[in-house]
Amino acid sequence: MNPVIVIPTYWAESDKSSGLGEVGTYDHATPIAKPVPELETCLSSLEQVRGVLRVIVLLVAPPTCADAARARVNGICSAHPDLNPLIIGNREAKVVENAIHVVAPKMEGETVSLRGYGAIRNMGLVVAAILGHDVVVFMDDDEVALDENFLVDAVYGLGLLTRQDLPVSAKSGYFFDRNDSCYADEFNVRWYDRFWTKKAEFNDWMERAQQSTRISRSNYVCGGCFALYADAFCHVAFDPYITRGEDMDYLFNLRMNGLDVWFDNQWAVRHLPPKTPSHASRFLQDVYRWTYEVEKLDVANHRIGLRRITPDSLEPYPSSWITPQIHKRIFFTSLLRSIAGPERSEYFHIWLRSRIEAKAWARRMSQSYLSFQTYWPGMMSALWLNASLANALVDSGTPYLPNMRQASWAVDAEGADNWDAQSYGDTSGYIVEDEDWS
Repeated sequence: MNPVIVIPTYWAESDKSSGLGEVGTYDHATPIAKPVPELETCLSSLEQVRGVLRVIVLLVAPPTCADAARARVNGICSAHPDLNPLIIGNREAKVVENAIHVVAPKMEGETVSLRGYGAIRNMGLVVAAILGHDVVVFMDDDEVALDENFLVDAVYGLGLLTRQDLPVSAKSGYFFDRNDSCYADEFNVRWYDRFWTKKAEFNDWMERAQQSTRISRSNYVCGGCFALYADAFCHVAFDPYITRGEDMDYLFNLRMNGLDVWFDNQWAVRHLPPKTPSHASRFLQDVYRWTYEVEKLDVANHRIGLRRITPDSLEPYPSSWITPQIHKRIFFTSLLRSIAGPERSEYFHIWLRSRIEAKAWARRMSQSYLSFQTYWPGMMSALWLNASLANALVDSGTPYLPNMRQASWAVDAEGADNWDAQSYGDTSGYIVEDEDWS
């Protein structure tokens, strides 16, 4: 195997929250002047990890601070030459986007780009394909690897079959919080959040998964601890139209295309998120997310050739979040939060107008992903191990690595990967032969 770690990193001029509903709003963005950015902590943790062949850093920043963010990320990556970092910023993304336009000229919209959670993940997958990596391991920049076996655990079981002859092509780990817990805190739910909490059902599912065999079928995806084999990520794309929650949505996309996500209860990271600038902005994204999810799944369930996804198949979590009952949850939560708690005017606006606009938007966009998905397999096949693109991205995106020669990468005319690094080879040695997978 030839795994690559992909880390999206989001930057901004300051820690000031964006306006409600503003395009390009993310859960958190690192201020340019932050003394110790999350990306530095993440990369430092990867220094201890065995077998890291390459780290792709997806640099997301608004035009107003793109140059400053690039300089900061260049400095951070240059301090970790052993990780063989490759930065994909605006100029590298433009190279990729131009290549996609050539191989899929009829594909419209920002489906593979550095804007929007799903499109950013797709950018990571496309770059990995161009470079010939057959395993993509996603991390978030606010997470850290716990020990030297992070990557060994990531590839455990990938590409193999369960005892029921089901392929393990996508696998999720999970995260520990600052209190060393993998469970949500059920005891601090405010009364005005009663319709929006999913902590109890999530904990119910997580407890079952922790008590099961090491590898079991998953109803959950931790986007910052997520491994994909090529037969999954070259066949199924992330949804570039969803406002957030693209990791959980990817589980739905895989299922409708006949694949499953598997859960590994021995693979984890530590999550160290910064303070959320605006909870109202995140809630608005969730309003659009879940409203869109219900409409999208309804369309997909009536499409010939796709596997049906029902709430019953996703018990105990997230079954109740993909039913029309979500509209009731949105109505009461936005109303109650407009009465009590912070950002009341923002929640009142969501209750009064935004939730209605979200319904109309979701209906318009409900078929967009299914149309985009028809292009994905052919596009990925056309871009796989593209020598000229690979060399262009490495030449442009490799930061200056002090006291070390630049990464040696070449792709010969036959498409052979001549990169000078440790080979993973056959991962069957990591698999327990008598593992009782369910």
